[in-house]
Amino acid sequence: MTMSQTLIIYAHPYDGSFNHAILEEVKAGLEASGRPYEVIDLYADGFDPRYTAEELSLFSKGETTDPLVERYQKMIEASDSWIFVAPMWWSDVPAILKGFLDKVMKQKWAYLPSSTGVKGKLTHVRSAWAITTSTGPTFYYRVSGKNGVRRVFLGQAVKQLGVRKRRWTHFGRVNLVDDEPRTQFLAKVRKMAERFGNR
Repeated sequence: MTMSQTLIIYAHPYDGSFNHAILEEVKAGLEASGRPYEVIDLYADGFDPRYTAEELSLFSKGETTDPLVERYQKMIEASDSWIFVAPMWWSDVPAILKGFLDKVMKQKWAYLPSSTGVKGKLTHVRSAWAITTSTGPTFYYRVSGKNGVRRVFLGQAVKQLGVRKRRWTHFGRVNLVDDEPRTQFLAKVRKMAERFGNR
């Protein structure tokens, strides 16, 4: 049964990173709103984004050999909104997050093939929000058309799962700015997460 809670999918290996600080602010904002949430920490869980030959042989059945996939599917079923927190590497999300979609979003469970593409089955998830960072400037990804997060990850993959509302928030030049812009962004994220939880 679907519950009114948010699922945070976090994809960064270092707990001293700015991404980890963003995660903590997201959690604080949801807590302030009284919104229940769970966290999938892909690196801490030791999630393997690779398909094995055995697992791939079960693709058409929508089955899995990975107990983490089963656990994540239950968490998805219990959520009605998602927040992704991850860096942008080579203009896209990390391989571990792409692999999360590859392995967890199984045919028959997350979608059905159709004559026009795929029909998403996760329509109980009303919204998805991706928060990312990069060493490149934000304007480059917004205007260049090479934004793998907004255009492909959210605009195609997550959309095809049946999630209608999708948004993207980004912090660029993360390796060059001083503490003030970072502090301001973290405060912004906390407020946005609190509003996200109250919707």
